[in-house]
Amino acid sequence: MRSLGIGLIGTGFMGRAHALAFRNVSAAFELPVQLRLAALADADAERAQHCASAWGFERAHCDWQQLISDPKVDLVAITTPNHLHFPMAMAALAAGKAVYCEKPLAVSLQQADDMRQAARAAGVVTRVGYNYQHNPMLVLAHDMIERGELGRLISFEGEFSEDFMADPASPWSWRCEAEHAGGALADLGSHLLALARYLMGDIETVCADSQTVHPLRPASAVDTRPRPIHVDDQTHALLRFRNGARGTFSSSWLKHGCKNHLSFEISGTLGTLRFDQERLNELHVCLHGRTGFERILAGPSLPGYAAFSPAAGHQLGYNELKTLEAHAVIQACTGLPAAGPDFEEAWHVECLAAAIRTAAHEQRWVRIG
Repeated sequence: MRSLGIGLIGTGFMGRAHALAFRNVSAAFELPVQLRLAALADADAERAQHCASAWGFERAHCDWQQLISDPKVDLVAITTPNHLHFPMAMAALAAGKAVYCEKPLAVSLQQADDMRQAARAAGVVTRVGYNYQHNPMLVLAHDMIERGELGRLISFEGEFSEDFMADPASPWSWRCEAEHAGGALADLGSHLLALARYLMGDIETVCADSQTVHPLRPASAVDTRPRPIHVDDQTHALLRFRNGARGTFSSSWLKHGCKNHLSFEISGTLGTLRFDQERLNELHVCLHGRTGFERILAGPSLPGYAAFSPAAGHQLGYNELKTLEAHAVIQACTGLPAAGPDFEEAWHVECLAAAIRTAAHEQRWVRIG
């Protein structure tokens, strides 16, 4: 059995989530390769060494370029702030390494296009961290739609809201810098756009409005001087799908009480589906002839769930979804069929986000592409 060496760049929340996923995936699944946690990189040399030791990586680097050049690394996992995705992914692709990059793919459409073109030329596996698509309940929703159980699709209502920036005294961070992140649309909305494409198919035209509700924030947790904010706090859009369905989209990081409110309602001529990521083990379905919604609980009959629990209703969580995503990445790296958005699909998501920004700025309908 050949080995697959994992190189992880970044040690924040997402870095830890990836580390947990790569450690858990061997326990949850029979893998076609021997997984090796080869190297970890962080700009802080002391933190890099600490996290490498604590998380089970063989070596630490304080320079991400050293990790990409490391001959023991076959797959580069990128969990850094968004503006670093482009240089890191491009360097990894140039080195012939597979790349597993967190979302959004890049901070500009040009960067995203360059990345997908480079991935094509390199001929290596790429995946992007839209991990919610690996939820067994969303796979079930996708399959029900594909089987025609909802009939002809007619509407999509989607929202992704959180409240981590709801307090106007919350300080500036890299997420508030347009060149580094892109606001609520990029940080949260990209997940919803990816999910809309996964469940509903191509979107042809959009009309949108965005708003910076709090145009000034403290410069930092210890510096109260106001710093201007130039990214959206909330964005709303109307969507027209290629299949004729109509839709709504909203993303906000200001909505009090919302912690991970990635939700949708999809209606067709024969039924309706409802889902909320805050109750990620449930799908609500009402089909033609029924008088109300039925609650479907996740269970071992759904692909992926049984790897963690043999009993229905025992619940998966965020880190299990990351483990399912890591498993799909590993399967793809070994040439086996595997779901999940690659750089090409992530570029389509970036095209949508760019069109929504244009529509909001110019206050008009915009055709995708």
